[in-house]
Amino acid sequence: MHGHVTPRRCYRSHMASKTAGARLEERWRDILSAHARTMCEIDRALHPHGLGASDFEVLDILATAAPEEGEQCRVQNLAGRVHLSQSALSRLIARLEKDGLVTRSVCVEDRRGVWVALTSKGRDLHAEALPLQRAALARTLGA
Repeated sequence: MHGHVTPRRCYRSHMASKTAGARLEERWRDILSAHARTMCEIDRALHPHGLGASDFEVLDILATAAPEEGEQCRVQNLAGRVHLSQSALSRLIARLEKDGLVTRSVCVEDRRGVWVALTSKGRDLHAEALPLQRAALARTLGA
């Protein structure tokens, strides 16, 4: 009789853990779905200004991390806050620089380091796009 009870108990325990795993998976998919919807909405809102969601994110971080004209931020610090690979971030910064929105310079103390700063054009575009991005967040996240 003891042998018969143990498999049933193990089966129930396995089912309970599978259910917990399914709940985690469902939460994860909900997070991914909310992220995708939000990024698409931000992309749509900012497209007329020539920006995508990732472009805006870099401008926004630079505007808040270096609020004074001419202040710089290390690319390495951006990489930790933007959800892009190092190479994708480098390409994005190169594109923003080509568009005159940021400037890049080599760190004198550490030749491997690169500084990024918003230009006045980048600061103006950020200020113009900020309410559009915030409105897109409010629409998709319901805040």
